[in-house]
Amino acid sequence: MKNRTLALLLALLVPCISATAQLTTGGLTSRHYPPLLSWINTSELDGAAQSAYRICWYKAGKLVWDSGKVLSEESVLVPYGGPEMESGTLYTWKVRTWDGNGRASKWSGNASYMTGMLDPAGWKAQWIEPAEQSEVSQILHKDFHVSGQVAAATLYITAHGLYEATLNGRKVGDGLLTPGWTSYDNRIQYQTYDVTDMLKKGGNSLGVKLGEGWYNGRLALREYKQFYRHHGMAAFVQLEVRFKDGSTQTICSDGSWTSSESEIRSSSIYDGETIDARFKDDSLTPVVVKDYGTAELIPSISEPVRVQCILPAKKLIVTPKGEKVIDFGQNISGFEIIEYQGREGQEIVVTHAEELDENGNFYTTNMRSAKVTGRYICSGGQDSFRPTFTWYGFRYIKVEGMDEIDLDDFRAAAISSDNDVAGRFSCNDELVNRLQSNIVWSQIDNFVDVPTDCPQRDERLGWTGDAQIFFRTATFNRDVQDFFYKWILDLACETEMHGGRVPDICPDLPGVVGYGRTGWADAITIIPWQHYMAYGDKTILEKAWPAMKAWVDVMQGECSEDGIWDKGWHYGDWLFYSVDNDCEGKSAVTYKPYIQQCFYANSAQIAARAAKVLGLESEAAHYSQVAEKAKSDFCRAFLTPGGYPVSATQTAYALALEFEMVPEEMRPVLASRLAADVRRHGHLTTGFLGTPYLCNALTGYGYTDLAYGLLQYEGLPGWLYQVKMGATTIWERWDSMHPDRTIPDNGMNSFNHYSHGAIGDWLYREAAGIKETSPAFRTFEVAPHPGGRLTQVSASEKTPYGTIEVAWTAEGGSFHLDVTVPVGTEACVRMPSGAVENVASGHHSFTDIMTDR
Repeated sequence: MKNRTLALLLALLVPCISATAQLTTGGLTSRHYPPLLSWINTSELDGAAQSAYRICWYKAGKLVWDSGKVLSEESVLVPYGGPEMESGTLYTWKVRTWDGNGRASKWSGNASYMTGMLDPAGWKAQWIEPAEQSEVSQILHKDFHVSGQVAAATLYITAHGLYEATLNGRKVGDGLLTPGWTSYDNRIQYQTYDVTDMLKKGGNSLGVKLGEGWYNGRLALREYKQFYRHHGMAAFVQLEVRFKDGSTQTICSDGSWTSSESEIRSSSIYDGETIDARFKDDSLTPVVVKDYGTAELIPSISEPVRVQCILPAKKLIVTPKGEKVIDFGQNISGFEIIEYQGREGQEIVVTHAEELDENGNFYTTNMRSAKVTGRYICSGGQDSFRPTFTWYGFRYIKVEGMDEIDLDDFRAAAISSDNDVAGRFSCNDELVNRLQSNIVWSQIDNFVDVPTDCPQRDERLGWTGDAQIFFRTATFNRDVQDFFYKWILDLACETEMHGGRVPDICPDLPGVVGYGRTGWADAITIIPWQHYMAYGDKTILEKAWPAMKAWVDVMQGECSEDGIWDKGWHYGDWLFYSVDNDCEGKSAVTYKPYIQQCFYANSAQIAARAAKVLGLESEAAHYSQVAEKAKSDFCRAFLTPGGYPVSATQTAYALALEFEMVPEEMRPVLASRLAADVRRHGHLTTGFLGTPYLCNALTGYGYTDLAYGLLQYEGLPGWLYQVKMGATTIWERWDSMHPDRTIPDNGMNSFNHYSHGAIGDWLYREAAGIKETSPAFRTFEVAPHPGGRLTQVSASEKTPYGTIEVAWTAEGGSFHLDVTVPVGTEACVRMPSGAVENVASGHHSFTDIMTDR
């Protein structure tokens, strides 16, 4: 089960209204305490609305809080109002609601909530390390005796590095790569597990296997070796047992534990893992106790990384070079699983790749210094091999050490943070459907505890710019509320540590990259605000506010006398369309100070909106004035009186329109010039900062036909070019592979980069037409834009209030639209003809006459 802001979904329907509560933990501790409770109402009647609710909260089946009947329409983020909770305790709750006519729903099913360590004084464990630190994975051991009848048992655990815990030989939890990657100097997550059913009367054994992971291993770019080494691998473990007679027992990590080596002989995120199935270590060495303290410990916030699906081996390929290669048919983040009985001592070497080169040979150049290799040494019996403390980005594996390969011996596990599916999009164009699939797969593959840029090479870092441009697409595809809440808290910590300068990557690796780059640093303003609009939880604004404010203040403080923020080095419109040997000015270079000023004004405007939500009226007024001045200075510096910007690129026009940088009467002029530029090129020319806004700007000013032309352009550069070249994920570069299938060796080329997948936002917002008009989609708009080759679109989005569904067809001069509006929300439906109708909850159908598109 997932850890979410306590939400319940009550699906038992009565003729009027029903509610479903969603509050789940299952091994994790909610980020909110006291918790915020949500539920989703459903009804068979159009126009149904909640008028009241009643919440009942239980501990071990005993009622500890009854809200009574509360007259309220609210069903999202309702505060818990019961007595103080106990640490490490599993609670359940349920809800029922009443409609406007006073009719009650049935009770929901139970949802669960498990608390973490609520009182820091409750920590009794000590940090312990193996006596010898090496690349070999160590197992820390503790045997203990249980004599009474167990009522409840709770395990708290974390590590410096990565851990896998076992209790009596069984793995604790189903998460991978725990405790996750955070800003380790500020925050280290611990996990909380209910292990009641894993204990037995008599002797018990607790084991913790450690790997270097992000904390202690090789991390960062190319030449950086062992850059992020802190203190070495360590564990912090506390098992609390409560017996039925009321007595308790605590088993803690301390000097009584022992360590031994494991079968994992080496493990590295970039280089892979070596497993020797023959290895047995019966020697036990005393551990070393360390005083690292508990100040940084925080409960887990986001969903754990889990296996999402298992893929069978699709095809065995013998390349022109004679390499034995297995194709799994999909580019994934994950690892291979090998079930095999080989000779004792036989070594199987597995190397990973995303693509084959133009000649059909195994291609690993784009992995750079990452070895991405698994080595498996057979025991002589039936072995099951899979790595524990690493993963790979791959579609293909090269297998060495086997004379014959049976595809049935190989499978691939795709992993990701276990974020629920939120939205679905499909249409009649199969190329666009494949594009949507590629966008989703790139999101799944790169959301491995943090939003990474790529999952395969010697990088896999939480680049802030990539995350902010893709965030809204991410919210449409998956429920990323807690995933990004965790990451934004890390980003806020590190921003404040650096005086308001936002790091290029988060968690930060000091000295590797930089701080305060426009479009990247603005993740600290853009994501919290968009998160609030998507999910309605203003606590993310409260947590991020000091950093949001600090970043805007940094930009304002660095402005020149004419009000322009033009200081520092910046990435600009990263990976924009560039032509080799360009002597005709076809490369779309956008002046960097122009981009800086746009993002400066936008972040100031967001700060003003956030301050208003938080009730900070004077600061709201201040940052609103900062934004208006930034826009006025922009027009004076970068725009001629006739409306020509200093950079006449698609990115320049799109940013000016999206961020409302120019007076309202000037915007249609810029939009017409943007349209002219698109017609002149016949394709897009944007990079990371322009691409998210390009099609939105065109559609917003009446050029939907051009937006569809860009979407469905099948040449280079374009989204469908990648699809037609066989891509199963989104590429980092528009030309990551040339039409002749040659792959440019430019030192930075990923075939699994979600950034350009930001077009997914346009598919949901403009093609399907789903747009929130207030936080959490309490009110929203359905305004589809038919066009291009699309004659049918179907989309859904699970919001905090329920699932919005939209389906339209455009055939024979007629446009038909079906809309489902969740209980407790209202929608404004805008038809292509311009007809407008406001509707309440329920299922609604509309028919319109199509005009010439």
